Amino acid sequence: MTQTPVPGNGLHERFLRGLALSPGRTAIRVDAESLTYEEMHELALRRAGALRDRAPQGPHNVAVLADKSLTAYVGIMAALYSGATVVPLNPRFPAERTRAMLTAAKVSTVIADGTGRAALAETELDLAVLDEAASAKALDAPEAVLPSDIAYVLFTSGSTGRPKGVPITHEANVHYFDLLDERYDFSPDDVFCQNVGLNFDCAMFELFCAWGKGAPVHAIPAAAHRDLPAFFADRRMTVWFSTPSGISFIRRMGSLKPGSMPTLRWSFFAGEALLHEDAADWQVAAPQSKIENLYGPTELTVTITGHRWSPETSERQAVNGVVPIGKVHPGHDHLLLDEDAKPSVQGELCVTGPQMTPGYLDPEDDDGRFLERDGRRWYRTGDRVRRLDDGELVYLGRLDAQVQVQGFRVELAEVDHIVRQCTGVQNAATVTRPAAGGGLELVLYYTGERIPPVTLRRELSAYLPDPMMPRAFLHVAEFPLNSNRKVDRAQLAREAAAASESRT
Repeated sequence: MTQTPVPGNGLHERFLRGLALSPGRTAIRVDAESLTYEEMHELALRRAGALRDRAPQGPHNVAVLADKSLTAYVGIMAALYSGATVVPLNPRFPAERTRAMLTAAKVSTVIADGTGRAALAETELDLAVLDEAASAKALDAPEAVLPSDIAYVLFTSGSTGRPKGVPITHEANVHYFDLLDERYDFSPDDVFCQNVGLNFDCAMFELFCAWGKGAPVHAIPAAAHRDLPAFFADRRMTVWFSTPSGISFIRRMGSLKPGSMPTLRWSFFAGEALLHEDAADWQVAAPQSKIENLYGPTELTVTITGHRWSPETSERQAVNGVVPIGKVHPGHDHLLLDEDAKPSVQGELCVTGPQMTPGYLDPEDDDGRFLERDGRRWYRTGDRVRRLDDGELVYLGRLDAQVQVQGFRVELAEVDHIVRQCTGVQNAATVTRPAAGGGLELVLYYTGERIPPVTLRRELSAYLPDPMMPRAFLHVAEFPLNSNRKVDRAQLAREAAAASESRT
């Protein structure tokens, strides 16, 4: 039986809730510019009408290729209002990567600001760009969607040398944000940051948690990071979201001082392992804030677990100084599978439930990432975790060579693949080492001709965004091999770490 779309199923419904609560209050602020909920709603309906004119029948995919600008935020809502699938992209990524993502997502129309238009021109793709000034009949109301329709597609790093597209349904988002509404006491009086890139799934948390409650969202300008406490005080910021590396950065700026962020009520960290020491320092600086460590791959809709940090209990639960990631969200089942694929209290985390993606854009990418068990499909996270007696999960590390760098998920195999395409390179092996300011950085070992690092970096910059760019390039005659005659990456990582400590 064919399903009929009905109102109430879409991610955009959260903005409509905010519109009902706070029609004349600020919905989004970028620098000195802002839009109220009513203004943003009207603009989104008008631009959604223009999008429907371009695609009057059937589903369509709309890329938002823009910096943090009013164009980007209105564009996301316009695409959702039109019934389209939104594809948020970073206009500062290399042209080759942007071209690959636009092509893989089968984008029909692009919403772009000035930076995005320049980036699109570099891809040399012939795609229509929505003219914001063009006249078009506004939609009377947002298009209704099915729960199974795709709300957005985000791209993660892929081991084949190309990004992997992850589609997330409206149904998954509705389940996710309903859970968050129960867990957090957000209100129209909160002030949310919009800190992460719009192509990063955590941006959905920042935007739609706020808009579902009629609260304002403030885009964080780059200059504000020099003195975030001052920015928080000026904007009366109450909700913060960043990767744990953000704590180290604020500390290096000399701003992580006792009581320096008194307005914060909630502080969320995700994308990397959160150290107990960092959480404790943040709590001292933001004494009125609750701190949550969130965990979740893009394939499970932003985050799938959460741990409420406590100075009394979190340290006792920590493993290697890392704060627990919490319990899996209600409505989901999870398994921890050991090396023999048997259930255990420690092993690879596999999850099934309503937040799970239906599968990658390219079905070939599904291989090895999903598990059929007990008549259900499970997503294999590739993360090793341990279940504590109270049901909390503790993150132990990656099973494979996928790592988090500055909150960006990186497949080391993808970096290797792209480096091998460089002139004079025979083979490549990328490893990680601790970065000076916390987190991880990439170190590249390569064989073949000895190439000046500046030459390699210049060639790679056309294909690799900054978080995927190695910070050191080390030439070797040959790679060390382990007992299985495979490249001994562990030894390379030890050497890279030792070299870093020696310089320090």
